[in-house]
Amino acid sequence: MNKILFFGQLKERIGCANTQVELEYPSSVAEVKLQLQQRGELWQQLLAQGNVLSAVNQTMASDETDINAGDEIAFFPPVTGG
Repeated sequence: MNKILFFGQLKERIGCANTQVELEYPSSVAEVKLQLQQRGELWQQLLAQGNVLSAVNQTMASDETDINAGDEIAFFPPVTGG
């Protein structure tokens, strides 16, 4: 089981800060996104955007990053600053 965290506008729009998913290993961040997108249209819209950032175990990750049992995956909108 893997814990999934959501931050910023993703958390607000989805309406939850975290969830859990059961994956088959080996897996990837892209596969986690696809599994979450099956939860409905809003999930599809938010996670299909190319600008959603991800982290695995608090380290920035790409869609190709491997996921192992017990890893924590986080999704958040792009960070802007000035």
